[in-house]
Amino acid sequence: MSNPLDTDAGSELFSSYEAELKLVQADILQKLDQIPELSGDPRKNAVSQAERALEEADEILGSMRLEKQNIPTSSRAKINQRFRNYELDIDTQRRKLNSFSSRRSEYASQYLDEPEASADAHLEQRQQLLSGTDRLDRSTQRLKASQQLAYETEAIGASTLSDLGIQRERIQRTHETLLDSEGYVDRSVKTLRGMARRMATNKMITIAIITVLVLLIIAVIISKFR
Repeated sequence: MSNPLDTDAGSELFSSYEAELKLVQADILQKLDQIPELSGDPRKNAVSQAERALEEADEILGSMRLEKQNIPTSSRAKINQRFRNYELDIDTQRRKLNSFSSRRSEYASQYLDEPEASADAHLEQRQQLLSGTDRLDRSTQRLKASQQLAYETEAIGASTLSDLGIQRERIQRTHETLLDSEGYVDRSVKTLRGMARRMATNKMITIAIITVLVLLIIAVIISKFR
């Protein structure tokens, strides 16, 4: 049997196909176990049901084959191995069912007369028609599920784009605020430099005044002692 579901690898849709395939495989195995114990119409019905289940399994494998192309390359090797295991399981079950069908055909050719063979042909056509209708319904349901998943993915993408747009606006506003702050800093630096120059000028003027006053005092003192 194939490996258990590995939720760490693969897409959500691929995992849903795996779960569906496992249910179909369980149904096929149940029918294959029952067929050897049956005879007559119950055996024919069991074989026909197993054939329809195998056809459904083939359809699911086809969907899985398409979906695994969307899986990241880093996880695809593991997915491919699981997919090959599923294919081997289905081929094994198909060969086993074919062996039962061959035995049924041999039995029918030996013991059935023409009217019964004709009835079997009509019954087989009717079962094939019902099987085709069932497959169409299942394919429609899978298509709807895929479409719903695509809608959900599109909605998530639109929401992500909206969030990115809001974040971009916030970044732009932050950038503008930083530019304004830089302008304020430049003006503050210029103001401080002007104040420093004025302080230096005032200091020089004060020193000059003090020097003049000292010289005047010295001159006055000298003039008194003459």
